[in-house]
Amino acid sequence: MVQLPAFEVEQWMDKYENTLGVLNIAETCCASISIDRLAQFDSSQQADARQIVDFSKPMTYGPILGSDELRRNIAAIYNEDENRATSPLPPLSTGDIVVTQGAIAANHLVFYSLVGPGDHVISVFPTYQQLYTIPESLGAEVSLWELKEENSYVPDVAKLEALIKSNTKMIVINNPNNPTGVIIPKEVLSKIIDIARKHDIILFSDEVYRPLFHSVEPDNIPPSAISMGYTKTIATSSMSKAWALAGIRVGWIASRDPSIISAVASARDYTTISVSQLDDQVARYALGASVRPQLIARNVSLAQTNLKILEQFVKDHSSTCSWMKPSAGTTALVRFNNRDGTPVDDEQFCKDVLEKTKVMFLPGSRCFGHGQTSSFDGTVRIGYVSETEVLRQALGELCGYITENLKCPVQFAGIRAANKLHMRYSKLGRYL
Repeated sequence: MVQLPAFEVEQWMDKYENTLGVLNIAETCCASISIDRLAQFDSSQQADARQIVDFSKPMTYGPILGSDELRRNIAAIYNEDENRATSPLPPLSTGDIVVTQGAIAANHLVFYSLVGPGDHVISVFPTYQQLYTIPESLGAEVSLWELKEENSYVPDVAKLEALIKSNTKMIVINNPNNPTGVIIPKEVLSKIIDIARKHDIILFSDEVYRPLFHSVEPDNIPPSAISMGYTKTIATSSMSKAWALAGIRVGWIASRDPSIISAVASARDYTTISVSQLDDQVARYALGASVRPQLIARNVSLAQTNLKILEQFVKDHSSTCSWMKPSAGTTALVRFNNRDGTPVDDEQFCKDVLEKTKVMFLPGSRCFGHGQTSSFDGTVRIGYVSETEVLRQALGELCGYITENLKCPVQFAGIRAANKLHMRYSKLGRYL
């Protein structure tokens, strides 16, 4: 029997996100929208939610790999980026896309199809636990390619080269990164691809937070890994994070390598017949040319507004907390210190904050440390692209908690000042 360790992020979310009155800033999706709201982003003047789903259509399995229209719309996301970059690559087609039940199924299917005993996998770290636990559970040897805070969490390519073995089958990256919100710059991504090509290794890029590049200059936005000219590359993504539609459970795998797509499609027969036809229709509508630009613009704007609020919070409490400001995605890794300057016990800190304030976020050492807790002591992951009012309320409550429990009286002039900051966060979002 396959032995799987606890999936710490998901178990923490399952245990605490339904706490009565919770102020959830652990969630990593852009604030989710309803189907009615989705229809309002349609620029074709057909803002009627009833037109999104064809209720007269028989509920068969439908196209096994996803509808042609949905796969065309997914391919268009990559093709439009490549056109802007004047890429010489042939455009992605429907045959290069396999639709799955969310990115979590897409990632699992990639490993299940392509990795096994005797293989070696290199994964960036920290990242979503699935990206190194699943290949390990399938019998592969896994080496963690650690991202260092002193390097701004940008991968060190020299260390990647040193990790490669004769049996290295796959390099796994996550761009933008969860939990840091840092991107892999194009020049670094290009070097990673050069190494993968040199050693004939598959490069697998989890891009679930793409294209939420809310704090990156347009010329500095990194391309998708599959747009860099190396055929043995895979990208996965979904409707959950950047597109604010986690509830429809649609994700995908994209690759220009026919053998990879064939292997994935063959293995998929054992796990998924097809995605829900209702979900497929909603996803194809959301990614259609008349909706997609407005939807991503809403989510980028929300991320920019909320990031300013969180940045102000960190500045106001600089004696207590620190971070590497994220530039993309929805997550930030924030470190909190005790009054004596030592890192908080982040797991106990998260539990105590939730109990006393209803504010929920995740402990870094438990959910991302993989036993290497020294790198993550005192850190929490905050998902800051919630509804702005939720973030304002949560940071206001957290401000009061810090004053009572972490601030030195000499450094912070009492509860009256805390109340002023509480009011500041309540007002701040209204003016950004």
